[in-house]
Amino acid sequence: MLDRLLGRASLKERVADLEAEKRHLERQLDAEEERRAEASTARQQAEAEVNRLEDRVTELEDRVERLQADDGEYAYRAEDRLNGRRVGEILDRLSSVESEPEGVFTAYVADESHLPGPVRDAFGDRASLVTRAAPCLAVTDDAGLLSACLSVPVPPEPFATWSAGVELERSWFEPTGQYTVALVRSDLFALGEYEDGERTAFHGFDADLKSQHSKGGFSQSRFERLRDQQIASHLERCRAAIEAVDPDTLYVVGEGSVIHEFEADAAVTRTVDATGDPEGALADAVRSLWTVRLRVP
Repeated sequence: MLDRLLGRASLKERVADLEAEKRHLERQLDAEEERRAEASTARQQAEAEVNRLEDRVTELEDRVERLQADDGEYAYRAEDRLNGRRVGEILDRLSSVESEPEGVFTAYVADESHLPGPVRDAFGDRASLVTRAAPCLAVTDDAGLLSACLSVPVPPEPFATWSAGVELERSWFEPTGQYTVALVRSDLFALGEYEDGERTAFHGFDADLKSQHSKGGFSQSRFERLRDQQIASHLERCRAAIEAVDPDTLYVVGEGSVIHEFEADAAVTRTVDATGDPEGALADAVRSLWTVRLRVP
């Protein structure tokens, strides 16, 4: 009653209305700020996408320019690394190719610095891709429908021939029979005996190799001599382990700086990256040994 008499009731109603209007305006302001934030985020995302697409266009333009360069350099139409069952599938496909006599060309190119004339003639303008893939088995045909270069785990002697089909032996690409794989590193040795790809025995050990220079003990040159002696002792131990198995077929893989010591005894020596403990490293090395790299000129 007193508020009404003093005129405060209408003031209170006005204050309430103003507070409600204020809350409404605050909600509108919050919504507008949120909308602006979303618009800013969307704009940034759009700008990032534009930049990505521009980079992609530049990359593709550069690739086209390289392919159209005056030096006539070509690119492989496809590249892949084949393992296990996939190797067999590709070999089956190649072996199924049939043509008229002397319709299919097969060559093993061992020297990347020298491409035989028959290979150059068979591949024509794309012969440079065979050179880049060498050492490899190179396959093509007289109609240009077939073209492939494959790395060969167990390479044959170089040859080049035209025939009615692809000339290859599966034993060049897939493990067969009984054989031994020795992984030799300066700090590790692992040996596995296999039959048709299945491991039947394993032997491995680490080397007692000094890996750091003793700052207070002796000179760098003395450290290096000691390390060389340790590596030499380790390699002798590796050789003894291989001789104890006396394998008919031996593949030696590992560090390029040490496997050359076993070239006289091995059917194949190959540099591979294989890390970890002896058994795990051997598994990686065997996988690398039988990996076939496929390139399509």
